[in-house]
Amino acid sequence: MLPLIFFILWRMVKWAKGMPKGAYIFIAFMPLISLFPIPPTVFKNVAKAKQEQRKKQTQNDE
Repeated sequence: MLPLIFFILWRMVKWAKGMPKGAYIFIAFMPLISLFPIPPTVFKNVAKAKQEQRKKQTQNDE
């Protein structure tokens, strides 16, 4: 199992080295971007949109 993991990681590094530098840097920083939380206002907007969609569906059903 361990040799398979090393082989896969080696192939990923080999693949990444063939990419343009900008894409390589972007992929390197992608995990850092995912660490930042989504602002609560976005959650509120999504919740409002869901409520409005439910209201429209119930009005259309009646």
